[in-house]
This record gives sequence, structure tokens and C-alpha cells, in this order.
Amino acid sequence: MEELFNECKLCPRECKVNRNKKEIGYCKATNKIKIGGYHLHMWEEPIITGKKGSGTIFFSHCNLGCIYCQNYDISLNSAGEEISIERLSSIMLELQDKGASNINLVTPTHYAPLIKESIIIAKEKGLNIPIVYNTSGYENKETIKLLKGLIDIYLPDFKYYDNNLGIKYSKVNNYFEHASLSLEEMYQKIGKYKYDKGGNLVKGIIVRHLVLPGHVEDSKKIIKYLYCKYHNNIIYSIMNQYTPVRKLNIQSLNRRVSKEEYNDLIDYAYNLGIRRCFVQEEDSQSKSFIPKFKGDNWI
Repeated sequence: MEELFNECKLCPRECKVNRNKKEIGYCKATNKIKIGGYHLHMWEEPIITGKKGSGTIFFSHCNLGCIYCQNYDISLNSAGEEISIERLSSIMLELQDKGASNINLVTPTHYAPLIKESIIIAKEKGLNIPIVYNTSGYENKETIKLLKGLIDIYLPDFKYYDNNLGIKYSKVNNYFEHASLSLEEMYQKIGKYKYDKGGNLVKGIIVRHLVLPGHVEDSKKIIKYLYCKYHNNIIYSIMNQYTPVRKLNIQSLNRRVSKEEYNDLIDYAYNLGIRRCFVQEEDSQSKSFIPKFKGDNWI
């Protein structure tokens, strides 16, 4: 698996750097796993969180790097600690032992080959809870195929319909193309959602869309695209939690989404026919929901 780092093309940026020789591409990741922390996370969608929390592992670095990222300490500033493949597998088992509903891999793309090996080791040692692939949506189909048979739940973002927004906020000119193609691959692998007897999701796709201030019309285009293609065979999560965490040069992003903007989008989604959808209250915009990446329940 590590030979895939010789000419890295794990994400659509296809930097083609040799990470095994310490060459650094856009995401800044090396050929070693680096994580910002792990814990039982209580603030995912309820069918992911379960009763005791989602066993969430936050990976350092990011292949997308949105300028407004709330987790910028690990995604943009590269905070975290390097760990081995074996240590990652033991973290998964540790989280399972603590009662985690699933193993939630946050921003895993640039470590996919190493994560694959870790999951295989963990499963050989008794890991039997669902694996969640929690991603920005900026994926290559080939990387999704690499993890075939190991992922139970996909939790992709779908950020932009207008590629000009991708250029402006995430420095990518082909976000929609790759987000849509990778979602097709995910759906082909997983299909329609399934729950266990307790109501927790054990298989399926939740597509998250973070509403950005001033861009509700782009959000509507995304929701319409998703519904026309997947109807209610996927689960939707329309997120109201955008919070300015630092001053940005783009003034429109230095405010929260208004109540009117968000309600307009929710009404639009309902009128389209969407019925399986998570929405958020206004208090989700609080900074208290943003991980600090330190403390007793983090490494």
C-alpha cells in the first residue's frame, strides 16, 4: 500500500510527490499517519452518535483546505502527533471497548492506504463496529475503490455547486466534478441506508452540506442535484453551524448564516420532497461545539 505514496494521486489534486522520500504536496502530509486526537464524539448526527458517542479519530492535514475551516489547527496548521499503523488499529479497538457506536475517520483521504492496513489489523483483532468515512467530498474514485469492503458508512460533504466558489474558498477548480463522481462510487458500494434495532445507522450515506452566508442559491442547486439523483435513498444533513473562527479577508464569511437564509433553504428542501434530513438549531453556531484538540480525552 505504501507504494501509492511514491507518486501521490490519492486526491484529485494529484500532486504526484514522492511522500516516501519526504516530498510534500498540497496537503503537507508525509508517509506517516498524523492525528489531532480521538474521543467519543457526542455531536454527530444522532444516528451516528448513538448512546455513547461516535469513536472519532481526527486526522491532521487536509487535501481541500477551506479557508473557513473550523478545525484549522489540525487541517491548516498541521497540529497533531505521528502514530504507527499498529497504534491506529489499537485506537480503533480502544474506542470500541469504550462503547463507540462506530469508528469515525475524519479527513482520512491522504492516509487511505495506511488506514486500510490499520482497519484490516483491527478487524483481525476483533473490531466489529461500523467504519465511517468522514470526508470533504473532494475524492478520487480510485481512492474510494481502494477501501472497498472496509467502509460501512460514508459521510461526505458536498460543499459547492458553482466551481467558482471552490476556487475562491478552497483553491480547487473542479470540486463539483469530483464530489459528484466520488458520491456515485460511494452509493454504488453501499446503496440505501440500513439501521440496527436501536436506530443507529450501520450502512449508508449521509451527505452533509454546510450552508455558507450569502450562498443559499448555490446551496439550493446542490440540494436539487442530490435529490434529483438520489431522492430519499441517501440521508441529508443541512448544517447551520458555520461560525467565523478567525478574521478572513473575504468579508461575506465574517458572519453567521441568518435565520432567514437557513429557513429558506430548509423550506426549499422540504418542498422538493426531501424527508430524511437532519437540520440544526441556531445554537449550533456556537464556538463551544468546535473541538479544541487538547484535553484528557485527546492524545
